[in-house]
Amino acid sequence: MSKDHITSDVAFIKALAELLNQNELTEISVKREYGENDTLNVKVAKQSQVVQAAPVSYAAPAHSAAPAPSAPAASAAPAAAAASADPADHPGAVASPMVGTAYLAPEPGADPFVAVGQQVSAGQTVLIIEAMKTMNHIPAPASGVVKRILVTDGTPVEYGAPLMIIE
Repeated sequence: MSKDHITSDVAFIKALAELLNQNELTEISVKREYGENDTLNVKVAKQSQVVQAAPVSYAAPAHSAAPAPSAPAASAAPAAAAASADPADHPGAVASPMVGTAYLAPEPGADPFVAVGQQVSAGQTVLIIEAMKTMNHIPAPASGVVKRILVTDGTPVEYGAPLMIIE
């Protein structure tokens, strides 16, 4: 491998890092082929600190719409106070174990795995996250009742993002 080849690779990786930041991406993977038996596989990703901040932006719109219809009710103050709290901090929050796309049903058109108000058992599949063309079943961490579903079918999710609340 020549020095020019290494210099070119370093410049390429720096350019990928700049693309990552300029386009607000969390990860870029590229395979560069130079010839027979000569390839470069590069994966550039941001630190987990940045990824963990992303779920707040996904969760906030889900809450802000939910309390609005109940605002006129007499118990609106306690409900609004509970809804304004970050769902990721809730003890019954089911967090995403990976980056991917969340699906609430086993296949398009099928009934969802769970619904709000439904009793679930520990280990029961509550949704699927597709990552790298693999369907990963996400189990309920504990038995309880599904209080809120924080994602919609087909929503991209980040690592650590709250998916639902089970109490």
